[in-house]
Amino acid sequence: MATKTKKTTTKETTTKGTKSATLAAKKPRINRWKITPEIEAAATAAVDAADPATASVTPTKPKPKKAPAEKGAGKMSAIDAAAAVLKVAGTAMNAKELIEAMSAQGFWSSPGGKTPHATLYSAILREINLKGPEARFQKTERGKFALAGTAAATLPKASQPKGKKGSVTPPADGSPGPNSVAELFRI
Repeated sequence: MATKTKKTTTKETTTKGTKSATLAAKKPRINRWKITPEIEAAATAAVDAADPATASVTPTKPKPKKAPAEKGAGKMSAIDAAAAVLKVAGTAMNAKELIEAMSAQGFWSSPGGKTPHATLYSAILREINLKGPEARFQKTERGKFALAGTAAATLPKASQPKGKKGSVTPPADGSPGPNSVAELFRI
């Protein structure tokens, strides 16, 4: 076990009182992080001595960043390719069928993901939910999508979305309806 030693300082007396001798004997502070010409010369000399092949090599300048590619240039995204496939097909397709057709037609191929169909499915649903009626896709039935505005995009009567929860529309024949009693006693 190492023992600690106590550092002692000597004091010298002056006319105004005591002053620490260590203050007078302190070395000037050197900024360790500031690169001075002497430090730089010593560093290059050390590098030259260590490896003569890389002697006196000036540091390389950082490469300028590439300009971002335009949207039209390059590869198509999966969701854009799905829209193109649905335009060509004209019928509603599920996500797996879309992925197969996109790769067969050469629009898009998976970069090696395990479930590209699940990613495409969620991207299409996200677009439908965010853009609403302006979305390129429309859900026709469970798991199937078509381009919005096409004949295949019309929903069957049973799967059309209903009104808000709790909103009641009376039947067309004028009869009171199944929820009329519940509406009377609603608080």
